[in-house]
Amino acid sequence: MNPTRSPRLGRARARRPPAAPAGTVWLLRAGLRRPDVSLSLRGLVGADADVLADRDFRLLLLASLVSPMGASVVSPVVESLAGPYGVTATEAALLLSAFTAPGIVCIPLSGVFADRYGRKPVLASGLALFGLAGVALTLTTDFRVALALRALQGVGYTGIGPILITATGDLFSGARESTAQGVRFTVVGVSLTVFPFLAGLLVAFAWQYPFALYAAALPVAAAVWLLFEESADLDGADGGDDAGGDRDGPDPAAGDAEEAPDGPAQGGVRALLALASRPRVAATLLGRAAPGFLWFAFLTYNSIVIVRLLGGSPGAAGALVAVASVSSAVATTQTGRLTARFGRPLPTFAALVVGAVGLAGLALAPSVPVALAAGVPVGAGFSVSLTLYRSAITGLADDDLRGGLVSIGESVGRVGSTGAPVAMGAAVGLLTGPLGYDAAVRAVSVVVAAGVVVAGGALLLVGDMGVDRETEAVAAGDD
Repeated sequence: MNPTRSPRLGRARARRPPAAPAGTVWLLRAGLRRPDVSLSLRGLVGADADVLADRDFRLLLLASLVSPMGASVVSPVVESLAGPYGVTATEAALLLSAFTAPGIVCIPLSGVFADRYGRKPVLASGLALFGLAGVALTLTTDFRVALALRALQGVGYTGIGPILITATGDLFSGARESTAQGVRFTVVGVSLTVFPFLAGLLVAFAWQYPFALYAAALPVAAAVWLLFEESADLDGADGGDDAGGDRDGPDPAAGDAEEAPDGPAQGGVRALLALASRPRVAATLLGRAAPGFLWFAFLTYNSIVIVRLLGGSPGAAGALVAVASVSSAVATTQTGRLTARFGRPLPTFAALVVGAVGLAGLALAPSVPVALAAGVPVGAGFSVSLTLYRSAITGLADDDLRGGLVSIGESVGRVGSTGAPVAMGAAVGLLTGPLGYDAAVRAVSVVVAAGVVVAGGALLLVGDMGVDRETEAVAAGDD
């Protein structure tokens, strides 16, 4: 078996040739053939940098470039789209809501499909739908049609983001998986830095051009379909001797799935709900909302702080988001090292504290340069805490339930991301009368920062974030 692989994979991965030894010269060969891992890359990422020698993981990284484009391409051009669609800028912002809304309902369904039929078909079809619906936006100026296409894109995304997390959890375990999730998030950070900039440039030529960027999802979908080797052990539920190989014993929830008298599908749902309702698992799933709440609080009010409170330019507000994105991309390269040395709970809490300090620093910043500096801890704290939460959730279930559990976690995270602007907007509106708008924005941001630390810390105490420091993930049955 490939030493970079998780023992979860059993027979499904036994035929994979071993990875090239680390410490050799980095050679990126043509296509997707395996590169060797350089000493410099090992120095940056850590001892588990050889996860990049895995071809399937590199395909997941390619798809990770696409995954954040749903919001990042549209967000910087919302105001420019108002004219072509004949709506106000506020109404044009519904293009973002139309994209995020389907995820609350559809993400759990994509997880069930991924557990039943495999990660590969769900990921490839999600990428294809995401790309086709996005490119179709270039063909219409009817706002209602555009909203419908954005909703279709949102449905497509539910087959991308959660599946990328789940498939990475299939391929690796323990500290190695934390490294892989961190590297994947670094690629997401690169996308968040590059594509908004490109969208801003392209919209100056024609309003349709930013939507053409979504065509990038189509060749990625084809590559996944043709080259990706199914990562889930779909035979495990039928008694495969390697299923759940990194567990100390059988998972009672998995047993329910096999023995349910109403059939495997209904039994699988019951087993998933039974697993998700365990107190420590439920607390971990709820904690997954904390990083998203923190990040969307930042995204919602960064431009208000920069432009209105500090008198800066919209360009400076865009630079702040870029700073936070670069910080998040760099910080996630260290998640494997942090996990190997400290486990998950302590680094996760520390990351929440760092992100909260950055958010409070932004709210209280006396000048634009100080506000820009606050983007560094916000991005780093958000990305590390999110990566570690995702890594923990993938370790709480075997192959037959992992996709469903990850999807529940992502739905909870989507609720947190959606709730931040709404809750903060209501609080600012309530406090504007007695405090004034500027003071209300600052006060609410500081309270949110403190709340994330308190609530996130409490859920970490109750939840199951543990990880063996060598290779094993914590068994869900340990509850």
